[in-house]
Amino acid sequence: MSTTSSEGMSAAGLGSGSSTRRIPTSSSPSEATADSAAGRPDPEAGTAARGSGGTETAATQAIQAGDQTRASQARATTTQQTAQSGQRRTARKGPRRVRLAVARVDPWSVMKMSFLLSVAAGIAGVVLTAVLWMILSTMNVFNDVEGVLQSLQTATSNPFSIKDYVGFGRVVSLSIVIGVIDVILMTAIATVFAFLYNICSALVGGIQLTLTDD
Repeated sequence: MSTTSSEGMSAAGLGSGSSTRRIPTSSSPSEATADSAAGRPDPEAGTAARGSGGTETAATQAIQAGDQTRASQARATTTQQTAQSGQRRTARKGPRRVRLAVARVDPWSVMKMSFLLSVAAGIAGVVLTAVLWMILSTMNVFNDVEGVLQSLQTATSNPFSIKDYVGFGRVVSLSIVIGVIDVILMTAIATVFAFLYNICSALVGGIQLTLTDD
């Protein structure tokens, strides 16, 4: 009986002693997860969030600073290029000179141009001959020449008459024939010279030209 009562008293004493003090322990990861699920704030998570927010802000500021630096450099480059172009325009006040060489001439184009020019020259020659004959006839030049020749040929049975050779029809016909011959000769000669120029240009180079702008 005494043994049983002593064991009961000791058990009661242990129970009363154990219920008086509780030692706090560190929370495990499972308990932290449970606290976050229950809605209680985690101080370590807040600290991590504040650290990540500060890092993002610093990165954004660095990017903005880099953009501003590049923009200022681009503006400086544009200003420098504008100043250089203005200096070049100011330095080049006189006319620009360009040196070129005629390396080849197209014979077909030369033939066409020479034909047209020779036709124009032939027509102009015919018109000029007709106008000149009319002017001389109005001034009685042919009659005066005929009178002089008649006075010199008094003893001749068949005197020479200039009007038989310098009539209007005869003079105009002769000028037309000369114009046609001139067209043929000028066209042929210009085409031959174009071929010769191409050969000489291939051998020694073409004609050097210096061109200037206003």
